[in-house]
Amino acid sequence: MTEKNEITYQEWEETAPEVFKKDSLWQMKAHKYALFLGHLAWYDVTKLVNDGRTRKLADQLYDSVGSVPANLSEGYSRGTGRDRARFYEYSLGSARESMDRYYSGRHVIGETIVEHRYLVLNEIIRLLLVMVPQQRGRALREDPVPYQTSAAFEEIPQPY
Repeated sequence: MTEKNEITYQEWEETAPEVFKKDSLWQMKAHKYALFLGHLAWYDVTKLVNDGRTRKLADQLYDSVGSVPANLSEGYSRGTGRDRARFYEYSLGSARESMDRYYSGRHVIGETIVEHRYLVLNEIIRLLLVMVPQQRGRALREDPVPYQTSAAFEEIPQPY
């Protein structure tokens, strides 16, 4: 590993600040994956900012990626399942929005990197599609879509 944008999930998790690891929220996989994506997105956004055609997209991508862990944190702190589910749904929407933003920036960021980010986002979405109905006590009004990721998500290599 030579640059921080070449970090694997395992390396990132090992080097995460201890204060994060002491918080019970650290046990939520979707939140950890969202924080990891935020780390990677910083480098992706930098590429978009450096291309004058995609400066606005850079802001939109960073906002949508950052909204995923922020809403998970907010939901985790709520007292009732219904309140938690609402914020988890916001996070789900932000994850999907992030996919759209990555797709729009694929010509600057690169197809391989965008594919990798899709894997991370698909894992987050897959987890949220289980979490929201559990908190609500009923299923989402949505057709099932196969969000499939590697059985060993943490072992997915970086595309660099």
